Order: sequence, then C-alpha cells, then structure tokens
Amino acid sequence: MGWRVRGIRGATTVEANTYAALERAVIELMEEIEAQNDIDPREIVSATFSVTTDIDVVFPAKIARSRSQWENVPLLDVQQMYVVGSLARCIRVLIHVNTPLEQHQIKHVYLNGARDLRPDLVYVQV
Repeated sequence: MGWRVRGIRGATTVEANTYAALERAVIELMEEIEAQNDIDPREIVSATFSVTTDIDVVFPAKIARSRSQWENVPLLDVQQMYVVGSLARCIRVLIHVNTPLEQHQIKHVYLNGARDLRPDLVYVQV
C-alpha cells in the first residue's frame, strides 16, 4: 500500500518534577516508541508533547530534541487540560511519522503509571 503518515501515542509518568526524572522518562518513552514501531527519526513528521500542570521544570521537547537525529523534528509542548482526579505528573506524546505500517500495526506505548490511561491496549515491554 505504500508509506503513509501515522499517529503514534505514548505516555508515561514521572516520580518527581525534576529535570533528571523528566529526562529519564522522556528518553525511555521515546526509545520504546521508536523500538516498538521500528522508527527512523528521519521519518518523523512532528511530535506534540503535553504535560500535566504539576510538571514545569523543563519542556519535554527540549529533551527529545537533544537525541540523535531529533534536532530537526518539529516539536511542540502544551499543557494537558486539567481534569479533577486525573493522572498526576504525566507526559503524553503524539508522534506523526511516515511509515509503511498500517494503522492497526502501530504500537502505542504507555509506561509506568500511564498504563492506566489505556488498559485496553495490551503492551508488553521487551
């Protein structure tokens, strides 16, 4: 069928609102999304990160941009809409990527406390 732009979702949580904790979480999430979907960063169209209101020490995009071959990817950070009782210290991402995968073949990645966001997705970390 050829290559198409597909959306890949991911999310994770951090233990604390610190640069070190966010750096670990963002890198772990990006590495896992790339590995699970066999992504070449040169095929990434764009990525949008959102964070809950309790994260304010660094933009996740800054961390992502520091990774190899991510320096030219268009990145955006936004604040997640606040909902009473929602998951705390959560980082979400939506990556648009050129890929030969069909939409049903895309593996969305939810790590740590964010696994509770999508219990319908069966995901086993390798």
